[in-house]
Amino acid sequence: MASILTVAGLTKVYASGFQALKRVDLSIEEGEIFALLGPNGAGKTTLISIICGLVNPSGGSVTVAGGDIIRDYRDTRSAIGLVPQELATDQFEKVIDTVRFSRGLFGKRRDDALVEKILRDLSLWDKKDNRIRELSGGMKRRVMIAKALSHEPRLLFLDEPTAGVDVELRRDMWKLIGALRQTGVTIVLTTHYIEEAEEMADRVGVINRGELLLVEEKRALMKKLGKKTLTVTLAEPIAQLPAELAGSAVALKDGGHAIEYVFDTHADRTGISGLLRQIGDLGIAYKDLDTRQSSLEDIFVSLVHQEKAA
Repeated sequence: MASILTVAGLTKVYASGFQALKRVDLSIEEGEIFALLGPNGAGKTTLISIICGLVNPSGGSVTVAGGDIIRDYRDTRSAIGLVPQELATDQFEKVIDTVRFSRGLFGKRRDDALVEKILRDLSLWDKKDNRIRELSGGMKRRVMIAKALSHEPRLLFLDEPTAGVDVELRRDMWKLIGALRQTGVTIVLTTHYIEEAEEMADRVGVINRGELLLVEEKRALMKKLGKKTLTVTLAEPIAQLPAELAGSAVALKDGGHAIEYVFDTHADRTGISGLLRQIGDLGIAYKDLDTRQSSLEDIFVSLVHQEKAA
């Protein structure tokens, strides 16, 4: 599948000397949903801002839909839709007017049918004559998406799209993003909500301190790096973990009511049988065993921790 976005050796150093991006390489395929994960200050927003033409890079190159973002600025910017994290719009303007105006900013001819379709798809049509200030936070977020879609972009960036909305609205937004992909729009989202990437993304990138630590297909990532956790529920609680069981992979949990063991599913030996034998030899009775696959959040935390320790 053809790449709609290619980032090569991208760097950004601010006047203060702070290096926000360190030779980032990334390729996004047309039609996919790509999630960029990272803690605050990792470089997510800087990367998006450079791609969208809002911040100048210090080095490297970016092409969007075959055009260079600096040399072919007008064409590449027209191919991009951006929904920023901040809800920045005229609070006294009507919904339909702000969407029409956004389309006009890109030199597009007025298209009332298209604007109506976008507003209906976003469940905003019945709010079209409301002023922005009259809307809820979730509805304002939808208006920002409508504005970004008004000029018919091929690549849509969503910077923390569900920040500040409740769980129900967040799930509605997930459905909306999935529906947008069905229209052929390529979507790149940044998020702090790991479940967002786990729910929607085809591929996941992890960025920290300006470095892209990895880019991987979501299922392959979880299969490659995912571990399992064995929880041994004890018949009676114990005050502390016996020295014979002490180790980085074994911990006492739930106020002494459970022993937790993390193991590699791809190792030649999981170590489970040996652990259970040790527990029995120590005279510790248990009443239940439960295993859990690592989540994307576990993997993310592990990667960032490893990178900080390096």
